[in-house]
Amino acid sequence: MTGVRAVIFDFGNVICFPVSPDKISRAAADCGLHVEKFWEAFWTPRLEYDAGLIEPQVYWDAVAAAAGTRFDKALLPTLIRHEVEFWNEFDARVLAWIDALRAAGVRTGILSNLPRVLGEALRGTPGFLEHFDHVTFSYELRMIKPSPGIYRHAVEGLDVVAQEALFIDDKQVNVDGAVDSGLFAELFTTWEEFVGRDIPGRYGLRCQA
Repeated sequence: MTGVRAVIFDFGNVICFPVSPDKISRAAADCGLHVEKFWEAFWTPRLEYDAGLIEPQVYWDAVAAAAGTRFDKALLPTLIRHEVEFWNEFDARVLAWIDALRAAGVRTGILSNLPRVLGEALRGTPGFLEHFDHVTFSYELRMIKPSPGIYRHAVEGLDVVAQEALFIDDKQVNVDGAVDSGLFAELFTTWEEFVGRDIPGRYGLRCQA
């Protein structure tokens, strides 16, 4: 038994599904770019954006520059809409487990690297944040995973110590950062794989597949 009293969830590719190819294709088409070039450029200035250090117009100008082009400023609302829609398909199975954890007395948190436009969209989604006892969004703190301070914020907000928290993320670098900060941490690929390996059971957490 590990004594886990809190489970902290990443958002992208954990609580929500990975971005669908169709959504990426539509965004790339609006930008006048091939999908591969658009998607590569999309991530180039992302860390600064997620850290809340640059605004949407500056971010998308940087995306355009990385792709070797320029976007008309009138395109910005469309680009923001695409960005929000990339991550608006939630995995009901993960959310149901979160609710089951809370019902069993386990505290739950969300810890995500994301920019203001996406964070505000999530805060405005009816009922979404009601699944969590504490929220840690990178842009609000001006720091990103795997910075130690962001894990500390998540743990302290749940009123547990690091050794009582399990963090779940789809990127190994963020999992490693959580472990370095004293948390238990597990890599998430798909819900099926997560349940199939009985990762919840390793921590004494019940999970209905």
